[in-house]
Amino acid sequence: MAFTPLHDRVLVRRTESEEKTKGGLIIPDSAKEKPQEGEVVAVGAGARDDSGKRLDMDVKAGDKILFGKWSGTEITLDGEELLIMKESDIMGVIA
Repeated sequence: MAFTPLHDRVLVRRTESEEKTKGGLIIPDSAKEKPQEGEVVAVGAGARDDSGKRLDMDVKAGDKILFGKWSGTEITLDGEELLIMKESDIMGVIA
């Protein structure tokens, strides 16, 4: 994929949601919620502070992350649905 986010933006691929509940019930597509976790595909170079110095990003490609329910903008790149969000929208990295 030939796409690099700018500044402090992150490109994220959502993880697939569960097909069944813990009790074994199958969840229909219309009742599924979009997952709030994903994998970082690409990161920008980082934002700049007031003096113009670039701030390092805390996440890198391949990290599994949690983000807010309404975070990011949905886009389609090469036929794949992805999210672009600011690094500040990420709640944490899953170890």
